[in-house]
Amino acid sequence: MARNSKLPTLGLLYLDYVLQFFDTSNFKGWPDKIEKVTYHWGNDKARLIAEIKRKKIDVLIGNVPATAYETFRDISLALPHVRFVPSLDTQFSNKSKENVTRFAWKYKIPVPKTRIFYNPEEGEAFLKKAHYPKIIKKSYGPSNYGGYFVHKVDSFNEATALFKAKKYYPMYIQDFIPMEADIRVMLIGHKPVCAFWRRPPEGKWLTNTSQGGSMDYHDVPKKVLDLAVRVSKAAKAEYWACDVAYGKDGKVRILECATAFAAFPYIRDWIGQYLMWKFSDGRFPKPHIPVYNWEELSKINKSLLRTMRHITFGAYSPSYDGGYFGKKKKVLVDGEYYLHALDEHYAMENTLETGTQEWPSQTWNYQGKFALKPVRSTEVVMTPITPSDEAQESPAQFKKILGKKALKKLLTSIEGVGEKKFDRILEMYGSPEAVAEALNQGGTSLEHIKGLTTKIQKKILTLWEEWHQKG
Repeated sequence: MARNSKLPTLGLLYLDYVLQFFDTSNFKGWPDKIEKVTYHWGNDKARLIAEIKRKKIDVLIGNVPATAYETFRDISLALPHVRFVPSLDTQFSNKSKENVTRFAWKYKIPVPKTRIFYNPEEGEAFLKKAHYPKIIKKSYGPSNYGGYFVHKVDSFNEATALFKAKKYYPMYIQDFIPMEADIRVMLIGHKPVCAFWRRPPEGKWLTNTSQGGSMDYHDVPKKVLDLAVRVSKAAKAEYWACDVAYGKDGKVRILECATAFAAFPYIRDWIGQYLMWKFSDGRFPKPHIPVYNWEELSKINKSLLRTMRHITFGAYSPSYDGGYFGKKKKVLVDGEYYLHALDEHYAMENTLETGTQEWPSQTWNYQGKFALKPVRSTEVVMTPITPSDEAQESPAQFKKILGKKALKKLLTSIEGVGEKKFDRILEMYGSPEAVAEALNQGGTSLEHIKGLTTKIQKKILTLWEEWHQKG
């Protein structure tokens, strides 16, 4: 693209009932109109395709939830001239935990040893011979987050009872890895821009803050950042997040990775700035985000940090800053490093499309290919998985309580949640629909709401899951 050529038309993708990740304010300074399109679920595919064509969108930006992934595979194939950001191949890991595992297997990324069974009888046979403890996870669906769909089982009887009660399909089983903690790493252009430890409470194993885990931002080991960069590059991701297990054996392993993650507005601003640089042929500068910036930003009160926008940093200059940065070292568990050298090591890079499908659905849509029919089993009874039909992907189960009045009635039925706390929850997310989506994602950011203790957060998420199970 020549410097004076026309900029591409950007579009933001929204979906009804799904929490918005970007808005136009994240793209501060983009001179042209940024279009918006919204997918309404149901039989809305053809209308959305026509709208994208009518608005002449060149780059469509936004995450796709698991329950709409296959639909958007079809939409992207119908719009070969449109660049989806992130690409549907990059978002492959968003769809399910089994997809994360298959992605890791392909690129030889270290993960806990994992077995995936689409035949319950084969899964049951494995569980009879397995050594315990094991980790069992819900692989696919609108609620993949927060630790409430991750279970540790210590025996065959516990495992089969869990599958019978939860009806998880496929049977997704991992070896239990004793961990010191896990570490969330967020990346933009393969550069780590934020990282923090999540430590389990004393005597527990789950690190999720919604389950009582604690967070801190200091001294994230370089080998953790290196692994996250490697995974981001394998995914060809413009923006990315990894959860890395820091084992008591000293090894690091990927637990989760995706383009969909909770982030403060200033991080979404950085992503917007990066995309503006990427698609403007240099008209806009590439953002400079120093590594380990998160240690300093974490000292700011979270309620204030949540409101801060468009945070910028100056780049290191040897002639002016050498007296400080040139000698400044970062001491980590795995070595000592000059800060400016780390910044050079973790350079923000452009991401390129290959022009081919890496994860075509006809090969990799295991949820569709192996949709389970009812089977007879004395130990495990599974229900059919929803086929990947567009009309059946609609999150209709959310609609019953999306109204403010009904949502308020449900949440204030919890001891410790009164009208004031409900109002704070609503203020945090902005709408009943956004509250519903946040709860579907494991209570994203609940810990930042004043007065919501860990105990109350757990009650909210437990009630929400119980309500969904009742249908």
